[in-house]
Amino acid sequence: MKNVLNQLFSFILPVTVLILVPLDIEPNISVHNILALVAGIFIISIGLCIMIITITKFIKIGKGTLAPWSPTRKLVIDGMYRYARNPMIIGVLIVLIGESIAVLSLNIFEWAVIFFFINNLYFVLLEEPLLEKKFGAEYKEYKKNVSRWIPRLKPFKQDSGSIVK
Repeated sequence: MKNVLNQLFSFILPVTVLILVPLDIEPNISVHNILALVAGIFIISIGLCIMIITITKFIKIGKGTLAPWSPTRKLVIDGMYRYARNPMIIGVLIVLIGESIAVLSLNIFEWAVIFFFINNLYFVLLEEPLLEKKFGAEYKEYKKNVSRWIPRLKPFKQDSGSIVK
């Protein structure tokens, strides 16, 4: 039951970032251009697919959730995580950019930029030092070889048997 509650509460984060904040900063959302709407929905779909895939990896392989209060128990270096260390946040950013395009909102785009900077600070100051402490040399090697934001062209491979691939 606790696991189900953790997973349920984990969705509070994306709902807040992708729906509640954009509605708060852009309360009178309307469609100004059908082409922008179609392009935005296409971009949103890509971001949502990335989010679903990466969240599923966290749950199935990492045995945890995306929420800081219920972190993964295993280091996840599989799928998109072999190309970039934070593909889930990249997916969220893609959704926010798609939302800003769909409704032609500079405010939502600015929120995407702010969200990126907040996450970058969080990863540098809090999450990465905790992951180094928790997973040691495995995480340090992963961090050395895989960029935080810019995807690699070739997937990262590590020979250690304790790393999830």
